[in-house]
Amino acid sequence: MPGAAPPDPVVPPFGPLAGVRVLDSARFVAGPWAATYLGEFGARVVHVEGPPFAAPYADPTRTLAPLLEGPAGAGKVSESWVQYSRNKLSVGLDVRQAAGRAVFLDLLRASDIWIESSRPGTYDRLGLSDAEVWRANPRLTIVHISGYGQTGRPERVAAPSYDLTAQAFSGFLSLQGAPDPQPPMRAGTALNDTVTGLASATAALMGYLSAQRTGRGQAVDVAQYEIFFVLLENLALDFFARGVVRGRHGTAHPRLHPYDVHRARDGWVVVAAPTPDAFRRLREAIGLREPAYDDTAYRLAHREPVDRAIAEFCAGRARDELEAIGRAHDVSIVRVLDIADIAGEPHYRERGMFAEWNDPIAGPVRGAGVAPRFSETPGRVWRGAPWLGQDNEAVLCGILGYPRARLDELRQAGIVGEEPPAGRAGARGGPEAQP
Repeated sequence: MPGAAPPDPVVPPFGPLAGVRVLDSARFVAGPWAATYLGEFGARVVHVEGPPFAAPYADPTRTLAPLLEGPAGAGKVSESWVQYSRNKLSVGLDVRQAAGRAVFLDLLRASDIWIESSRPGTYDRLGLSDAEVWRANPRLTIVHISGYGQTGRPERVAAPSYDLTAQAFSGFLSLQGAPDPQPPMRAGTALNDTVTGLASATAALMGYLSAQRTGRGQAVDVAQYEIFFVLLENLALDFFARGVVRGRHGTAHPRLHPYDVHRARDGWVVVAAPTPDAFRRLREAIGLREPAYDDTAYRLAHREPVDRAIAEFCAGRARDELEAIGRAHDVSIVRVLDIADIAGEPHYRERGMFAEWNDPIAGPVRGAGVAPRFSETPGRVWRGAPWLGQDNEAVLCGILGYPRARLDELRQAGIVGEEPPAGRAGARGGPEAQP
């Protein structure tokens, strides 16, 4: 393995990924989230966006509702962009033109990892196939993120895909919600997108480590539906071994019991005691006397009396009281928190899970922090989500070493572009412009 990377000219040194260089040309949650995750742990992430270099943008995340309005008429920016694109550098670049592709290849030469999420074949048609890219940088790890993968049935590979369609095609959606005739219930957030982002970040680092050992890069084919499919525990094995087609069980679990959501006097709690020891402790806590239920198989076959006893116990008590009873008996009883609860939860505060940073458009903001926690090289938020082209000069001149005259020529030709926030016309990105 090579020694420590030299100091980066733009990104401050921090985190376990300091010195790792990522080029991000992805769009709309999954790919950008993968790159953001790497950037939160010290990687230098350059996000490339094509024209138009003004609204409506090529990356729709910038304008996804709801929007935050910046101070002093700075403009509006998507809350999603503010959270998902922090710790990145922004370059506005038209890769459809030959001069833009030349710059893009220079950016790839200065990168260890490239993350993109276009429909399969898009970069091939632009003259930026994997083979062409590896001629420029043989050690590059290329991460392709798509709905259905780079290979397979042509009609699937070419089809559009979003978080919800991946939830459906993976089998995940068939397990969520109440039984028929109620419809399947989608996850309350873009869960497939964000989980795919985490898997893509992990795969990118696997490829990077391999390239460090072998000197050769490789491509990683991330299909959104496949990430959820492999996370569905033993769903496939259950079917192929026993012909079982699992359905929806509402809030309950098909195999673990008790493992459900119950109404307390002032909201909802989760009660989870699926192991023999945990159930015995729960039974004692709620005053359920029949020891026959200690037998797991018997309990699974006679759920209703146990569920009724738990429901009656919870209904007459507040959530805090139920949590205290759970702690006293070493039973997992936990409040179902909404964001208002979370904002006041001391455990979140003590672990630093609320981060504050300055967004160049929205101004001071507070959002989710960085996890997991490293003892020696922690991640952090060092800057807000950049405005389009904020770092053209810092990246092209400071990192690639272009003369200022060449950058001006690229701007005049429309190859490179930027859109500073309202009231900052003429602003140019650079190290001095970083928050």
